[in-house]
Amino acid sequence: MKKLLAMMALSVGLMVNAQTVDLLKPSKEIALRAPSVPIVVSDPYFSIWSPYDNLMEGSTEHWTNAKKPLLGALRVDGKVYRFLGKDKINLIPIAPMTNVERWEAAYTNNQPANGWQELQFDDSNWKKGKAAFGSRDMQRVHTEWKGDNTDIYIRRTFDFNDKDIAEDIYLIYSHDDVFELYLNGEKLVSTGLVWRDNVSLKLSDAAKKKLRNGKNVIAAHCHNTTGGSYVDFGLFREKENAVKFANEAVQKSVDVLATSSYYTFACGPVELDIVFTAPQLIDDLDLLSTPINYVSYRVRSLDKKEHDVQFYIETTPELTINESNQPTIARTLSKNGISYVEAGSIDQPICDRKGDLICADWGYVYLAGVNGAGKSVSLGDYYGMKESFVKNGTLASSKTKWETRKEENTPAMAYTHNLGMVSQNGKEGFMMIGYDDIYSIEYMYEKRMGYWKHDGKVTIFDAFEKLRDNYLSIMERCRALDELIYNDAEKAGGKKYAEICSVSYRQVMSAHKLFTDKEGNLLWFSKENNSNGCVNTVDLTYPSAPLFLVYNPELVKAMMTSIFEYSASGRWNKPFAAHDLGTYPIANGQVYGGDMPIEESGNMVILAAALAKVEGNADYAKKYWDILTIWTNYLVEYGQDPSNQLCTDDFAGHWAHNANLSVKAIMGIAGYSEIARMLGFNDVADEYATIAKKMAVKWEEMANEGDHYRLAFDREDTWSQKYNMIWDKMWGLNLFPNNVISKEINYYLTKQNPYGLPLDSRKDYTKSDWIMWTAAMSSDQITFEKFVDPLYKYVNETISRVPISDWYDTKTNQMTGFKARSVIGGHWMKVLTDKMLNNQ
Repeated sequence: MKKLLAMMALSVGLMVNAQTVDLLKPSKEIALRAPSVPIVVSDPYFSIWSPYDNLMEGSTEHWTNAKKPLLGALRVDGKVYRFLGKDKINLIPIAPMTNVERWEAAYTNNQPANGWQELQFDDSNWKKGKAAFGSRDMQRVHTEWKGDNTDIYIRRTFDFNDKDIAEDIYLIYSHDDVFELYLNGEKLVSTGLVWRDNVSLKLSDAAKKKLRNGKNVIAAHCHNTTGGSYVDFGLFREKENAVKFANEAVQKSVDVLATSSYYTFACGPVELDIVFTAPQLIDDLDLLSTPINYVSYRVRSLDKKEHDVQFYIETTPELTINESNQPTIARTLSKNGISYVEAGSIDQPICDRKGDLICADWGYVYLAGVNGAGKSVSLGDYYGMKESFVKNGTLASSKTKWETRKEENTPAMAYTHNLGMVSQNGKEGFMMIGYDDIYSIEYMYEKRMGYWKHDGKVTIFDAFEKLRDNYLSIMERCRALDELIYNDAEKAGGKKYAEICSVSYRQVMSAHKLFTDKEGNLLWFSKENNSNGCVNTVDLTYPSAPLFLVYNPELVKAMMTSIFEYSASGRWNKPFAAHDLGTYPIANGQVYGGDMPIEESGNMVILAAALAKVEGNADYAKKYWDILTIWTNYLVEYGQDPSNQLCTDDFAGHWAHNANLSVKAIMGIAGYSEIARMLGFNDVADEYATIAKKMAVKWEEMANEGDHYRLAFDREDTWSQKYNMIWDKMWGLNLFPNNVISKEINYYLTKQNPYGLPLDSRKDYTKSDWIMWTAAMSSDQITFEKFVDPLYKYVNETISRVPISDWYDTKTNQMTGFKARSVIGGHWMKVLTDKMLNNQ
């Protein structure tokens, strides 16, 4: 930690002295295309991404795919160029969705006869139901349809009486999972295994011609593979003569580094640089937890002439709700030289909504502009705001307050900076976007504020003022961290590895929330994004830990302390570690239905040992020595040949005698021995070191299959990644005989697919975090890069445009499941391994 602080301080000092650093240009050029680019991110709820190659290609969204619109435009000599997001289309319903009307349709769950999509099909024997259709945990469901590997077929009729309509027509649909949709028998939508919310599809001229005066039908089929299920759809026409930012800027570059996403655009005769920065400095807990991001911008002339330029950023109260029809309230205010537009839900159900694929509907979002010449913020009509900017380069007159009880009345929250006449020397500025969630987490039946608030002593306005007053130094520190993350990874594993880590950083950080308990203990809780919504899951902590072990071990403790305290309190009284503490944001105790005794106990003991090794002392482990002893003894008793227990890769199938799970138990026991030795308990250390060594020798005999080692001890002709063995290499213990690690690495290289090494012999899918753990066991960088190259290719080429999915298919490059998860902190395992080996 001290080394990190010193290096970052040195980097900042050099930049200040040199006075040549351009903070609006990336310190490194990143060739890697992020599947989804972090735009404004802070935590699992305040999280806005762009899943497109070009920033203006579509609307920004939450990692759940819910629309969280940001819109940006530059007006140059009276012409407007849109560079961020897409205008919300001013639509009039022809057949509205359920946010307006509980529409009725015919449906069946059985395979219908041929021609069921056609208008003339007789559906009189189908059931009737009100939309939406799906599982009860989804929004606005009025007809239940649930169950794994089930189907629903829906026929919705509607009347249409303007066959020659000139305006554009849009289908809007939401679905979970595999979906197809037909208009009067013509297929217009066909998806794979994805779940999307409020997708807009503009009808082609040919599709418009399928509409007829009188009765029409939209037919849909949805297949649910597993988990939640959902269908809602409608048909809309665009309002005549609606003002919008139709003209697009030309994107010239995008570079995603650890703390910032850098874009450059050509907007006619000028060039725009724009940087989205989340000051998630891993060494500064206040900044790390403060839910405010910078948007920095600069415009300069490209043709040596001066041009009249205005900059525009907009959002809406949709950032503060989970369902689009929830009522909101917005207002304008000004404090200490900053003007704000504030918005939030009217109901403010603080910490009430829990689950996985949801957004927060409490707290307040802030669009903040630092007062100064040409800068202003405004709250007003969504389309009127754009009309004013298009015509005059100004914002519409601001309302002081705006209540929204219908989605179509959502206002614009806008910021503009009139840069005036801009030459080739350029002009620049910055604005801020933040989110005050009031309370962040309910922990052990008490609502807790985010760390940055210091139990209410700091307000969101204090935080905005701090970021305003320290803009330059914070941006310099962010740049220094960007360089440190990149340079450390490049030294450990090459340029491609450095780019993977750079693109991964904000995803890891933003999947957590930092706070303290009432005793002042620091807590850093993950949300199990897109895998079940659990909070502070131990088998997410374990794979994500390498990033924090390298740069701030206090955050590893902050993930582990609550699990230790849960056991110490007596509320968890089993002889092994808990799996989780609840469903985010409610952390009152484990909710997961199946225990993972060896998995979670091994994870906790190994991480306690890893912390001791990194810090050079076992003070933290000493506090929980009795609990560690109980868990280690469980590993001794049951870890050699595990029964049919769940492990972190339980999605792959539950096989008993799991060889990799046995490795975890052995490394946990060895880790306990290492802690004991650091505490001066040499007899204990010797005893458990002997146990671990004997178990490792026996393991090698049980798992051996000639040129590799089995997935399960009793399964011939199988293999699996033994990523848990990395600790044996890192700690220099050499527990496993006969060159197990080198034999495994050589074998893995024969099993790679175009997009990476499969998890094991059962399927073609893999986990990116475990690939990096496995790769870190390589004997040299050339071999390491043989594992990195296919992973880089996956991230760069995947058609699954989501924050990096750690669980994906190594042949098709598509996500299998999971996205936006913290586990890709495991990408730093090579950096950690090198650090530990160099310090031995």
